[in-house]
Amino acid sequence: MLKIAVCVSGGGTNLQAIIDGIESGKISDTRIVLVFSNNPNAYALERAKKAGIPAVCKSPKNYPARDDFNKDFLETLKSAEPDLVVLAGCMVVIPKEIVRAFPNRIINIHPALIPSFCGQGYYGLHVHEKVLERGARVTGATVHFVDEGTDTGPIILQKAVMVEQDDTPEILQKRVMEQAEWKIMPKAIDLIAHGKVRVEDHKVIIDGYDPQSI
Repeated sequence: MLKIAVCVSGGGTNLQAIIDGIESGKISDTRIVLVFSNNPNAYALERAKKAGIPAVCKSPKNYPARDDFNKDFLETLKSAEPDLVVLAGCMVVIPKEIVRAFPNRIINIHPALIPSFCGQGYYGLHVHEKVLERGARVTGATVHFVDEGTDTGPIILQKAVMVEQDDTPEILQKRVMEQAEWKIMPKAIDLIAHGKVRVEDHKVIIDGYDPQSI
């Protein structure tokens, strides 16, 4: 049984996709042992409550220094004893101490096709704004392992989404979530739960991977 801790900052739509995936069987042999949020107003906390999942909120604003928050963040994750940490719309910069404590055991969902539209400053709606500003015809989402860089970890899954001519950032964001994010995050967790994912030379190898399955 894969035990996962899910870190969130906002509405928790990807968290809901994971909850639904576990309930439907699309994600098997997996249990959410903790939902962590840095935002007390995150609706994701309500989603966790409705699903009967333990949830913890710790805001950096309540600590005298960022290092104090980072230490408590790490200890909170460790106490849940997860096999995998899932960043599902988490706006906290993950400190190196946490990355080192969970090597190749932290995954993130990014709302674009890495290495395009990623790195410092590319998060949330801003990603979709930049996609439209550039006139890109195709965008999508990426699930990747987290390393000490920004969106530089090994890529696990990607799914493309077409950009339409009349898109606004909000419309594009919704389509990317529906057509890509909510599909590849549950799929990646299920693959990891069944031991089909490994990292070699900073690249992900997936045993028996069928790209048509997502």
